[in-house]
Amino acid sequence: MTEVHLPQLEDEDDESTGHAPETAAPAAVHEPAPPARRGRPQSFLRLALELALIATGVFLGLAGEQWRENARHRELAHDSLRRLRTEIVTNRKSVEAVKDYHVAMQARIQAYFAADAKKRRNVEVALRGVQPANFEHTAWDLALATQALTYIHPDLAFALSRAYGVQQEYSELSRALLQAMYLHTPGQDLDAFLQAIDVYYGDVVLIEPNLLHMYDELLPQIDRALGEPRRSE
Repeated sequence: MTEVHLPQLEDEDDESTGHAPETAAPAAVHEPAPPARRGRPQSFLRLALELALIATGVFLGLAGEQWRENARHRELAHDSLRRLRTEIVTNRKSVEAVKDYHVAMQARIQAYFAADAKKRRNVEVALRGVQPANFEHTAWDLALATQALTYIHPDLAFALSRAYGVQQEYSELSRALLQAMYLHTPGQDLDAFLQAIDVYYGDVVLIEPNLLHMYDELLPQIDRALGEPRRSE
């Protein structure tokens, strides 16, 4: 049988055009994708660490400032208590020096008024001055100005305020007597003068023992607050 040869059209086309036959394009090489960056978790961790360090620094700074402020308050309270203690000891000595004199003079004045007009000349009064107790209060005024009482134990601050309040009452009575003495001098009206002093002594002979009792209770409290042993005055 006769073989039939079919023409290769592609070969002929290539030969007729003079172009080399096209080769198949190589398959694209797919490289593996680079691993995902882990920078974001690291950045977050670093940011959290920096914030923690900043917060810690702020906290330590505030704590240090609070400690210094508390130390300053303790020092202020300590210095104020020392000054108040010295002042109270001085005021106690002032009261102690005159209290017996006031009791004796009040008894003589009352004996004078208990006698009739004829016998009063024979009653010895013999005033050696009124002799009020004089109180120092500079340490107290300074404690109020610096607000040192705020940093002292409330019970001790209350006891101090009470004692100085009684001292203030005593001082006001003394000023009132001084005014009365100018209005009724012994040379003008002896009876009126002695009556004013009798009223004054009637108050102070009650206040003075109360003040001494307050002082005797205050001093041990101050010593304990100062951390010092009890001292005899």
